[in-house]
Amino acid sequence: MTPEEIKALRKDLACTAKELAQALGIEQSTVLAWEKGDLFPTKAFVDKMAQLRARGPAAIPKKAKGADPLKVLADPALWELVRKLVAHKKLRDEVVKLAAAYGDPAAEATPKNEPGS
Repeated sequence: MTPEEIKALRKDLACTAKELAQALGIEQSTVLAWEKGDLFPTKAFVDKMAQLRARGPAAIPKKAKGADPLKVLADPALWELVRKLVAHKKLRDEVVKLAAAYGDPAAEATPKNEPGS
């Protein structure tokens, strides 16, 4: 697999070198070295990349942008908001209307062609 083919694969998968490396279980520096022609992937990695290409962009796990969900759960302001939502139906109704304009992160995280998609 040539450096150009690896770059084209990343473009096809809409991923960064770091994301491709994580999907392959290797260091980002290795992918970058492949792309520069300093190193070349073994057959095992060429096969893994072919499998990723066949699955498409959904095969690459994407790190959620924004705050770490676990840190958000530790935020007292979030729990104050949850208490208000539980206690006030009118507020809940307004939030439901507002939330309709936003995608569900759980639905966005479900890979295509998998159960639940």
